[in-house]
Amino acid sequence: MINSPALLKDLQGQLKRLQADLRERADDADNVWGKELRSEHSEAVRTDRTARSWVAWRDDEVDQAAVAWLIATTFVRFCEDNDLLAGATLNGTQVPVGWIAGPGDRTQRAQENLDAYFRANPLHNRRHWLQQSFTVLAAQPAGASLVDRRHNPVWSAEISPEAGSELIAFWRRTDDAGNLVHDFTDPDLGTRFLGDLYQDLSDHAKKTYALLQTPEFVEEFILDRTLTPALRETALEDLKLIDPTCGSGHFLLGAFGRIDAAWREQAPAMDAKERVRMVLNSIHGVDVNPFAVAIARFRLTVVGLLAMGEKSLVGVPALGFHLAIGDSLLGEQGRQGTADELLFGQLDMGDTLGSTVEPVDTPYRKHTEDLSEYSGILTPGQYHVVVGNPPYITVKDKALNAAYRAAYSTTSGKYALSVPFMELFFRLAMRGEQGQAAGHVGQITSNSFMKREFGKKVIEELFAGYHGDNPVDLTEVIDTSGAYIPGHGTPTVILVGRRRRPVTASVRAVLGVRGEPGQPVDPAKGLVWTEIVGHLGEAGYDGNYISVADLDRATLTKFPWSLSGGGAADVFEAMRTVQIGSLRERLAMEIGFASFPGNDEPFFLGLPWFKRFPDSRNLGRDLVVGEVVRDWDVRPDEYALAPYGPDYRPLPYESSKSWGRHLWRFRTTLGGTTGFGGQTRAESGEDWWTWYRWVRERYLTSLSITFAEVATHNHFVLDRGGKVFKQTAPVITLPESAPEERHLELLAVLNSSTACFWLKQVSHDKGSQSGTGGFMQDEWEVFYQFNSTKVSQFPLPATLPLERGRRLDALATELAMVSPGVVVQEWVDGVSTGSTTGSDSLAERLAAAAYSVGAIRGQMVREQEELDWEVYRLYGLIDEDLTAPTGDVPLLALGERAFEIALARHVADGSEETVWFERHGSQPLTELSVSWPGGYADVVQRRLDLIESDKTIRLLEKPEYKRRWARTPWAKQQDEAVRSAILDRLEGPELWQDAQGPVTRTVQDLADALRDDVVLRELVSVLSGHAEPNLATVLSGLVAEQAVPYLAAQRYKPSGLEKFRTWQQVWDLQRREDAGEKVTIPVPPKYSTPDFRKVEYWKARGKLDVPKERFVAYPDVRHDGDPTVLLGWAGWPHRDQALALAREILAQQSRGASDEAVVPLVAGLVELEPWVAQWHSEIEPAFGTSAAAVVSGTIDQHLARLEMTRDQVTAWTPEPVRRMKR
Repeated sequence: MINSPALLKDLQGQLKRLQADLRERADDADNVWGKELRSEHSEAVRTDRTARSWVAWRDDEVDQAAVAWLIATTFVRFCEDNDLLAGATLNGTQVPVGWIAGPGDRTQRAQENLDAYFRANPLHNRRHWLQQSFTVLAAQPAGASLVDRRHNPVWSAEISPEAGSELIAFWRRTDDAGNLVHDFTDPDLGTRFLGDLYQDLSDHAKKTYALLQTPEFVEEFILDRTLTPALRETALEDLKLIDPTCGSGHFLLGAFGRIDAAWREQAPAMDAKERVRMVLNSIHGVDVNPFAVAIARFRLTVVGLLAMGEKSLVGVPALGFHLAIGDSLLGEQGRQGTADELLFGQLDMGDTLGSTVEPVDTPYRKHTEDLSEYSGILTPGQYHVVVGNPPYITVKDKALNAAYRAAYSTTSGKYALSVPFMELFFRLAMRGEQGQAAGHVGQITSNSFMKREFGKKVIEELFAGYHGDNPVDLTEVIDTSGAYIPGHGTPTVILVGRRRRPVTASVRAVLGVRGEPGQPVDPAKGLVWTEIVGHLGEAGYDGNYISVADLDRATLTKFPWSLSGGGAADVFEAMRTVQIGSLRERLAMEIGFASFPGNDEPFFLGLPWFKRFPDSRNLGRDLVVGEVVRDWDVRPDEYALAPYGPDYRPLPYESSKSWGRHLWRFRTTLGGTTGFGGQTRAESGEDWWTWYRWVRERYLTSLSITFAEVATHNHFVLDRGGKVFKQTAPVITLPESAPEERHLELLAVLNSSTACFWLKQVSHDKGSQSGTGGFMQDEWEVFYQFNSTKVSQFPLPATLPLERGRRLDALATELAMVSPGVVVQEWVDGVSTGSTTGSDSLAERLAAAAYSVGAIRGQMVREQEELDWEVYRLYGLIDEDLTAPTGDVPLLALGERAFEIALARHVADGSEETVWFERHGSQPLTELSVSWPGGYADVVQRRLDLIESDKTIRLLEKPEYKRRWARTPWAKQQDEAVRSAILDRLEGPELWQDAQGPVTRTVQDLADALRDDVVLRELVSVLSGHAEPNLATVLSGLVAEQAVPYLAAQRYKPSGLEKFRTWQQVWDLQRREDAGEKVTIPVPPKYSTPDFRKVEYWKARGKLDVPKERFVAYPDVRHDGDPTVLLGWAGWPHRDQALALAREILAQQSRGASDEAVVPLVAGLVELEPWVAQWHSEIEPAFGTSAAAVVSGTIDQHLARLEMTRDQVTAWTPEPVRRMKR
C-alpha cells in the first residue's frame, strides 16, 4: 500500500524538475507547445478572459503540464501494481503489461518491454514510452477520459528526453532492502492518496486555485442534509446532483456510495455495469483545475470498478462521466453575458446561465478545458442536489474579476469567490414551483461574507428574497468556525437551503460559544463538531461549545450576521439600549486610512537608510502599521520615505536628491499601479513618486486616534503627530477644536473589554494565529478585522472614563521612554558628546530600565483592570461599582486579574483547558494574593462571585475580551537595539574613505580601526556577554545579515537573474524616455524568495529588490592573510561604488589575481556603468573629466586586456555549490 506522505514529498521534488524542463520548452520560440501557449495567451487577453502577463500565464500552464505528467504516471503506476490493465489490447494486439515499474520482477519486465519498444522505434526516447503507456490507458473505454488526447497536456507539453528518463528512474527507485519505494499494491484499491496529491502537490496550484479537500465527515454531514432527503423525494432514474467546485471528487465519491446503495435496494437484480452507469448518470461535477478533474475521474473509475465487481479496466465499457473541466462561474460559453446585457435586462440569468448565452464571437477556451463537450451541464434549475466547498480566495486577475462582476449581481467591493458561487449554487438547483420540489443546496464556505462589506448584497438581497428569479430558503446556518476542520485555516460556516420561497419564519442556527479546546486526534470526534452533529435538532440547546436556536428569518436578511451564542445577543442589545449615540457622531470625518503607498517596498526603507543619505533625512517618518499599535502605545519598527512638505502636499520630484534617484529605479512599477477606476497612475497623470493614496486632511490635526485594524484584541492609541500611517492602522479624526481630553475619554472606552466584545460581534473573524489549519487553541488567538465602518458604529455610553484614559496614556508614554532602543541611543549620544561618564555603563542603564518597565507595566495592568470594571457599570451591565479605591490598588502581574483566577480554578478542576498562562508567561493562580490590601482583596472576591453568578459578566470576563499584554521579551528588544547601534557605528562615513577616495574594508580592517572606540567596545560587550570579546568575530556575525553582493550573478539564482535582466531593460527604456523618446515600458516582474541565492539577500531586498542593506559584499575577494569578508558601504553613491571597485580590481591584480578572478569584478563595474553615466556625467575638477567617463574608460581597458566584451563578462556566473553527499 502506498505511503501517501512519502509519495507527496518525493513528487514535489520531481515537480520542480519538470517545471524547469517545461518552462525552458515554453520559452523556446521553435517549440510547438510554446508557440501554442503564446497564441492562447494572446487570445485570452483579447477576449478579456485574463489580464495576466505572459510570464504569469506561462508559469501557470507550465505548472499544470508538469502536474499532468506526474498525475498520469501515477495513474499508470497504480494500474500496473493492481493489474488494472491486464489483458489490454492496442490496435487489436495484446499489450505486454509493464511500462514503468512494479514490485517483484515487474520493474525488470517493464525494462524488457521498453527495450523491445526501442528496437521497434529506434528514434524514440523514454518520453515516447511514457506516452505509449498513456495510449494503452486511453484505449480502454473506461480509461479514455483519464488521459484525454484532446485536452490533457501530456500529449502537447512534451517533456525532454532527459526528463522522461529521470521520471522513469524516479518511479523505479528502491530502498536498501531492494523493495520499490512507491508500491501502489492495494487489494481495496484505495485512492485517498490522490486527494492528498490534489491538495498539496503543487504550491503554485494550491495558491492559484485555493485547493482544499473537504474532510469526509463534513462531506457526509452535508450530504445527510441534502442528498438524503432528495433520495426520498426523487425517482432514482431522474436524480441529478452536481458539485460545481468538485476538486478531487470528495462529494462525488460520497454521493456515489449513497446512490449506489439506493439502486441496490430498489433494483437488486439489475446488472452491476448498468447500475454503475445509472449511478454515474446522476453525478455531475465541474472544476477549473484540469488535474483535479483528472483525479476525480480516476477515483470514480476505481469505485465504479469495485461496485461492478471488476478487477480490471479492460473490457469495461465507458462509464459515462459528467465531469467537466472549465470555469463553472462563466459556463460553457466562457462568459455569462456582458455587463450591458445584464444592466439593460437583455440577458435573463435565471434561464440562461452558463448554457444558452449567444456569444458575440467564438468564445475563448483553454486547450485543457472540455466544458463545452458536456452540453447543458451548467444549465440552471436542473439539479435536485447542489453541494460543494467553493474557493474562498479573492480574484486577482482583473479580467476575470470584471467578468464575474458582470455575471453575478451579488458581487461587490473586494469580494471573495464564495459570493458568486453562493449565487451559482442556488441557481443550479431546481426551483420549487408548480408542484416541482425545490432542489437542495449545501455548502461549507468562508464566513467572511457575514461581516465584511462585500457580503452585504448577499445577505440583504439574495437571502432577503430580492432575487425574484432565484429564491433562497435558508433552512440551516451552522457556525463551524470553532470546529477543528483539517486544512481550513479560514473560518467557515455551513449553509443549507432550498431554491424556493421561504416556508417558515425561522431558520435553524448553530451559534458558536467557544472553539475546540485542544486538537482532537480524530477531527470527526472533536468536541465542537460532536455537539453540532448531536444537537442540531434541539432548538434551545445551550452547550459548552455551541447554542442552537431558531432565529427569526428577518435577522438573517440584515447585514452583518453575528452567530455568537452563550448570551452574546443579549449583551449586544443591552449596550444598544443605553447608548446615547455612536462614535461617528463625535468625528470630523469618516474613519479611514490616512495613506498607503500601493507598493510598500520602495518607500519603507528603515531609519539606517536615512542616516546613510542625510540629504533625504527630512522626508523620513516613523511608520505606523497595525502590528505596532499595541497596549496604548505605538512602537514603530520601520521608517518610511514620505515625499511631502510641511503642509502635507506632494513635493516636486528631485533627481538630484538621494530619494529621487532611489525612487527612479521603481518608476514604471509605481506608475503601473492600478487605481480603483481601472487606470494606472501613469495613465491618469498622477505623480508616480508619491504614495498611492494620501488623505491630507487626516494629517492636518495635531491629535488623532489610530488602531490596529487586524488583531486578536482592540488596540487604540492617541497619536500626537510626526508619523505616517498605512491602511492597517486607520485614523480616527475629531474636530480640530476637540481638546486632548475628548480624545482620551474616547480612547479609554474603545480600549475596554466591553468594546472588545462589541467589536468582535460585528467584525470579521480572520481565523487562528496558531497555524494549525483553522484550529483555534483558544478563542483569544483568533484575529479579527476591525474595519472602519464597524468601529464608527460603536455605541457610546452617557459617561466616558476620562481619568482612566489619561492615566493609561501617561503610563504608556513613560514606558516608551525606557525601551531598550531609547536607552541605548541616549547612552551612545551621551558618551559621544561627553555628557555621560564612562562609569555609567550601558549594562547598568539597561538593567535599571528593565526594572522600570516591569513596574510601569504592573501599573498599566492595574489601571486597565479598573477601566474594564468601570465600563461594565457605565453600560448598565452591572449595577454595583466594583472598581477599587485608588489607594488600595496594588501593581498587578499577569495571572492576578479576577478572570485569570477564575480561569485557573476551572483549569484546576478539569472543566477548562487553555494555553493562556503558558503563552503569556504567567502562573495560574487559584487564590487571591496575600500581599494585597484587604480592601482590594474584597473587591476582587466580589468580582469573582459575579463572574460565577452573572451570565453577562461571565461572558465578558473571558480571555478573548481581556487585554493580553503580550510583548516582545526584554532580552530580544535589547539585543535588537544593541545590534542596530553597533551597525550604525560600522556605517561611519569616515571608515569608508581614505586619502585616495572610497575604499573597501575587510571585517578585520573595521575591527582594527574601531578597537579603541569606547562606545563600540561597550556595545559589543553587552551583546556578546563577554568583557573582552573577539571584535572581528562578533562583527563578522553581524555584517553577514546586512551585506548583499555587488554582482547580480552572486545575488540571484538563474530565475532571479532572468528577472534582473528584465529590470535592466526597463531601466534602459526609462532612460530613453527621459531623453525624450516615446517608448512603451512593461511593468517588470517581482522577485520571490527562491530567486535569491541566500535568504539573507531576500530579507534585505524583498520582492522589488530594494537596496536597503548596510554593506556591499565582495564574496570571492580576499586580502592577504585576512580570512574575513571584504565589504563596501551601501551609503556610497554609484560613483563611489564604481571607484572603490575599480581600486579593488587594481589591488587584486597587483596581488597576482588571475583573469578568471578579475572577470566578475569587471562585470560589477559594467553593471554600475549606466548608473554612473546617468547620475554622474558632470565634469569633476579633480579628474578634469566626469566620473562616468573614467568608469567607462576603465572598463574598456580591462575588457581589452581580457579580450572580452561587456556582454561576455556580465554572462559570468559563479561555480555551482557542490554539496557533500551523506
